[in-house]
Amino acid sequence: MTRDDITPDSDWQRDDESYELDRKLVSAILYAVDVQDREKLIELMEPLHAADIADLLEQINAHDRARLIRLYDKEFDGDILSELDESVREEVISVLNPHVLAEAVRELESDDVVDLVEDLEEPQQEQILDALEDADRVAVEQALNYPENSAGRLMQREVVMAPEHWTVGHAIDYMRGTEDLPEQFYHVVLVDPRMRPIGNVALGKLMGAKREVQLTDIAEEEFQIIPADQDEEEVAYAFNQYHLISAPVVDADGRLVGVITIDDAMIVLDEEHEEDILRLAGVSDESSLSDSVAATSRRRLPWLAVNMCTAIGASLVISRFEETIAELVALAILMPIVASMGGNAGTQSLTVAVRALATKDLTGSNVWRVIRREVTVGMLNGMCFAIVLGVVGMMWFASPMLGLVIGTALIINMVVAGLAGTAAPVLLDRLGVDPALASGTFVTTTTDVMGFFTFLGLASVILL
Repeated sequence: MTRDDITPDSDWQRDDESYELDRKLVSAILYAVDVQDREKLIELMEPLHAADIADLLEQINAHDRARLIRLYDKEFDGDILSELDESVREEVISVLNPHVLAEAVRELESDDVVDLVEDLEEPQQEQILDALEDADRVAVEQALNYPENSAGRLMQREVVMAPEHWTVGHAIDYMRGTEDLPEQFYHVVLVDPRMRPIGNVALGKLMGAKREVQLTDIAEEEFQIIPADQDEEEVAYAFNQYHLISAPVVDADGRLVGVITIDDAMIVLDEEHEEDILRLAGVSDESSLSDSVAATSRRRLPWLAVNMCTAIGASLVISRFEETIAELVALAILMPIVASMGGNAGTQSLTVAVRALATKDLTGSNVWRVIRREVTVGMLNGMCFAIVLGVVGMMWFASPMLGLVIGTALIINMVVAGLAGTAAPVLLDRLGVDPALASGTFVTTTTDVMGFFTFLGLASVILL
C-alpha cells in the first residue's frame, strides 16, 4: 500500500504487543501532511506517546519531517524533543517556530533541558536558553558548568526536601501548599541545617504514616549520596547495583544541589550498552539511521582502514609459506577454517569480557580465574571441532596427517582465542583505553595470524 492509497478516513490499528508504529498509521499521517489537513493530523497524533512521535520523526525523510513539524505547529510537545535522537534533534529545532519551541522547552524538567542543550551548537543553545524563565536559565547554566557526562549534568534541580526535624504532617502540608513540585518524584530528601542530605523518605511510607511520626523514623535504610562531579557511568552502576529509585546529588561541600532519578540513570546504562555494541563492531557510537551517506561513510572509514592493515599483516604471514601452499593446494582450501573458528571463539570471549568489565563483575580479584576458564573452554571446544575437521580433512584429501595438522592447529588457535579475547580487554582497560573500542581488531588479528602461522607451520614440518 502506497501513500496515495491512504485516505484520511483509512482505518489503522496498532500492534500493542510489538509497540511499533503501524505502517498504515504512518501512511495516514503523511497523507494528512500531503493534503495539509491539520485537524486530521492532530487527531491521528494525539493518542501517540512522545517517544512514538519521536520515532516517527526519525523514520521519515527530512522533507516530510519539516512539513509535518510546520503543520503540527503549536501542538508540538517538549517531551518529543527529549526523546529525539541527537542527529535529528538539531534539525527539528531549526524547523520549529521560535514561539512553539519556547513553550515546548518551558514544559521540561531542568535535567531534560540540560540534555537537550549540551549537544547543540552555540546559536541553538542560546535559542533554547532564551526561551527559559530567568531562574530556570540560571539552573541550566549552572548544570552546564559541571563536567560533561557527570552527575551534575544528569541531575534535575527540582528537589522536594524537608528539614530533619519535620514530622509527616509538616511534609504533607508543605507539598499540598507548594505549586511548583516536580512533575515526578519518588522521595522527600531530609537535610540538616547546613543543607546536607541525611536520608530519603519514600512517598509510599510518607503517605502511610501518621501525621505525628518523625520523618527520620521512616527514612530508608539504604541511602546513597552522589557527588556532582561523579561520572554518569558510575552513577548508573550505583543505581543498578543498589536498586536505587532516586539519589541526592551534592556539591564539593556536601550540600544538596539536585537529585537523579532512575529513569535518567537507566537511559545512561542503555546508552553505555549501545555504545559498547557499536564499538565492538568498529562503528562510531555517534552513528544513527538518520545519518547521511557521507557522514556514515566518514565515521566507518578509519576502522575499515585499520582492519585493512591488520589483514595485510595476516597476508604477510601467508606469504612466508608460499612454497608450502604451492606444493599442497589443500592447505589453501582448509586454512580459512582455522582462522575463522579462532576469530569467532575470540569474539565470544571478548564480548563476555567487555560486558563483565562494564558491569564491574570482572576485577583484579577474579581475572586470572576467568582467563583460565576461557582458555580451558577454548581447548575443549577446539578438541571437539578438531576431531570433526580431522576426519573431514582425512576423508576429503585422503591424508590422515593433514587431518592431524588441521586438528592440532585448530586446538592451538582456539586456546589463543580464549586467552586473547579475555586478556586484551582487561589489559586495555588497565591502560585507560576503552576495551570495546580497540579489543575487536586486536583479537581478530591475533587469531588470524596465529591460525595461519600454526596451520601452515605445522604443515611445513609434518607434511613436507
